[in-house]
Amino acid sequence: MEYRTLGKTNLKVSAIGFGSWAIGGNMWGPQDDNDSKAALNKAIDLGVNFIDTALAYGNGHSEEIIGEVLKERNEKRENIIIATKIPPTSWPPSPLSRANEAFPKMNIITSVEQSLRNLNTDYIDIIQLHSWRENWTNDKEWHETLQEIKKQGKIRFIGISVHDNMEDEALEIIPSSKIDTIQVVYNVLSQSPKKNLFPKAIKHNIGIIARVPLAYGALTGKFTKDTTFSNNDFRKNKYTGKNLDDLLEKINKYQEIVGTKDKKELIAAALYFALDHEAVSVAIPGIRNIEQAIDNCTLFNEDRKVKQDILHRLADFTVQKIH
Repeated sequence: MEYRTLGKTNLKVSAIGFGSWAIGGNMWGPQDDNDSKAALNKAIDLGVNFIDTALAYGNGHSEEIIGEVLKERNEKRENIIIATKIPPTSWPPSPLSRANEAFPKMNIITSVEQSLRNLNTDYIDIIQLHSWRENWTNDKEWHETLQEIKKQGKIRFIGISVHDNMEDEALEIIPSSKIDTIQVVYNVLSQSPKKNLFPKAIKHNIGIIARVPLAYGALTGKFTKDTTFSNNDFRKNKYTGKNLDDLLEKINKYQEIVGTKDKKELIAAALYFALDHEAVSVAIPGIRNIEQAIDNCTLFNEDRKVKQDILHRLADFTVQKIH
């Protein structure tokens, strides 16, 4: 496993992190807790030390699973870096709202306390606001509240998670010194962060956490025109009808550039692409079973490399946003 410095936090994070939305069990179809625990254990065994979760994932269930695994492993707390998120009062927050409406002081405090209990830990390495609006740039209460919690030793660093394909909303907060990290969608099909966000993040040493590096599974090549999703899988409405047809057309082009339809090679190309940009410290593919842990986390344990010419061609792979 390769390890990188996460911006000005100076945390040494595994290049591949564990995205734990799916193990929450409420928005990715059926999920067995035993599979979730096995996936976490395998990922950690393979060198993953960065786990990203959120209080909203399964109403805290994702955090609880992580807490149980770390307790069962008797893992030293300092060996694992945990990032979680505070949910806003409503989703999505209105772009006209104020930060203290989406993240009132007491909600921040109670959310952090609940996450600490769920994770069975005394502190959280990175606490993130689970959404961000540029209208909040000059608001103070949310940051003052988190600073108070930080002084208590319950959190170490502060970050934000920006909405899909709306990363420019974070541009004005970057120079303020209020945040240490930004979590953003970045993959072959969603490359817009490299235009404005990444250069500014590099300038101010903001750690970038790249989520959805496999485009919700699409870049593995496993979707077909007959693909269907269970009723409690959020992708049921995202990848359907014309959206699915458009997606498959883009995936075909992706496979042509990489030169294969082999799942492992497609995963490797997608993850190498996300990690190839100097702004990105860690990519967090969703992992929900042992097979996915192995496919995603053995990337740097093998001699296989994605050729630079392929990465350059993928960087020029302009696609329309998927809605």
